[in-house]
Amino acid sequence: MPNIQSSVKSVRQDSKINAANSAKKAEMRTAIKKARLAKAEGADNSAELVNLAFKKIDKAAKTNLIHKNAAARYKSNLTK
Repeated sequence: MPNIQSSVKSVRQDSKINAANSAKKAEMRTAIKKARLAKAEGADNSAELVNLAFKKIDKAAKTNLIHKNAAARYKSNLTK
């Protein structure tokens, strides 16, 4: 643990930001899994779940949680 006030604050902020980013990334991954399962089973709401997954992917790419090319790859694989 650092002794300098600004470093202590930085560590505190980093842990909060890390927790938030992990949660957002997990939400995105869950949305992708649900969309893939729905498409595989031929569910009625598969298009709706794919759109939700696209929204989560785009938001993650916009906030630099994932690279823009990774987002494009995820979206491409979902549309196949």
